[in-house]
Amino acid sequence: MNFEMTAEELAVVDSAEQVAREVIQPLAQHYDETETFCLASIKALGDLGCMGINLPEEYGGPGIGSLAMSRVVEAVAGACASTASAMTAHFLATDSILLGGTEEQKQEWLPRAASGELLGAFALTEPAAGSNPADMRSRAVREEGGWRVRGNKHYITNAKEADFIVLYVKTDAEAGHKGISAFMVPRGTAGITFSSPEKTMGLRGSTIYELALDCWLPASALLGIEGQGFNTAMAVLDRGRVEVAAMSLGIANAALQASLSWVRERQIGPKPLAAYQGTQWRLADMYAQLESARLLTMKAAARRDSGERFSLDSATAKLVAAECAGFITDAALQLHGGYGYSRDLPLERYVRDARILRIFEGTSEVQKIIISRALLDAAR
Repeated sequence: MNFEMTAEELAVVDSAEQVAREVIQPLAQHYDETETFCLASIKALGDLGCMGINLPEEYGGPGIGSLAMSRVVEAVAGACASTASAMTAHFLATDSILLGGTEEQKQEWLPRAASGELLGAFALTEPAAGSNPADMRSRAVREEGGWRVRGNKHYITNAKEADFIVLYVKTDAEAGHKGISAFMVPRGTAGITFSSPEKTMGLRGSTIYELALDCWLPASALLGIEGQGFNTAMAVLDRGRVEVAAMSLGIANAALQASLSWVRERQIGPKPLAAYQGTQWRLADMYAQLESARLLTMKAAARRDSGERFSLDSATAKLVAAECAGFITDAALQLHGGYGYSRDLPLERYVRDARILRIFEGTSEVQKIIISRALLDAAR
C-alpha cells in the first residue's frame, strides 16, 4: 500500500499547516471561551481552497488524495478542533451531493462549496434516531409540485450558519431504511426553525442545533433518486470516519507535543520531569498509540481512494484513533498536573474536544459492531 504523496499534495498540506499555525490556532481559545462560530477560520480555509479537498477537480476540488486530505484535517484539528469539526461537517454535506446527487446538482452546488462561497450541513441525526438512522421519524410527503417535510433533526453541525442543508428524511414510512431519501434545502427555506446553539462540553466554536421542520420543497430538491438516501448516508459516513480519525490524530498530537515541551521545562526537585522513568514510559505509551492510530488512518485513507470497499478500514481507524485521542489527552493533562486542569493552558480544551470523537459519526460501540460483522461475514 502506497503512502506517498505528490509534490502538489505536499504543497497543499504545507499551506494548510501554515494557515493552521498562523491564522487558526490563535483564534481557538477565543472560539472556545465565547462559544462563537469559527467563521474567520472557515473563511481562511475557503480562501486557501481547503473547503473542497474532499472533491475531485471537475467539481472544484484540488484533486488531492485522501492521504493528503487527512493530513490537512489533522493540521486543522491540532490548531482548533472546532474548525476541523465545522469543516468536516461541510464535507459530509458535499460528499452527499457527490455520491448521491444528479450531475446537474453536482454542477450547481459543488464548485461553490469547494471555493468556500457556500457552507454545507448534513442533517441525519434525530432525537430518537442517532446510531440507527432507520428509526428516523421525519417525513416527506408528496404534494403538487413538490414535498411537504415535517419532523425534527438534532445535533446538526453548521445548521444555522449553512448556505444549504442536505436533509435525510423518510419518503416511504413503511420501507424501513429503504424509504429514506435526501433533499437539498437552501438557506432561507421557510418553515425551518433553529434552536439556540447547544451548550456543549467541547467543540464550542463548532455550533450545533436542533431543527424543527414544517417546510415545502420543490420536486427538484430531491437529491438523486428517491429511496437511495440511506445508501448515500452510509457511504458518506464511511468517508467521514477517515476524517474523524484524522481529527483525532490532530488533537492527540497537539497534546503529545505540549507534553514534550512541558516535561522538559517542569522541574520536580533537582531534575526536570522528563528525567523520571514514569514520565518516560507514559510518553512512550502515548507515542506508540498515536503511531498505531496514524498507520490505521493512513491505511483507511489509501483504501478510500482505491475504489474498493473500505467500511472495515474506516471503522477500525475511527475506533482506534478516537480512543487514542481520549487516552493521550488525558495522559497529557495528568503530566501537567494542576496546571493541565487550568484553563490558562489548552490541555483541558483538548480533553473536552476529544471526548466527542468517540460519539459522533458512529459511537465506538457502533464501530465495533461494523468491525465484528465484517469479520464474521468474511469467516463465512
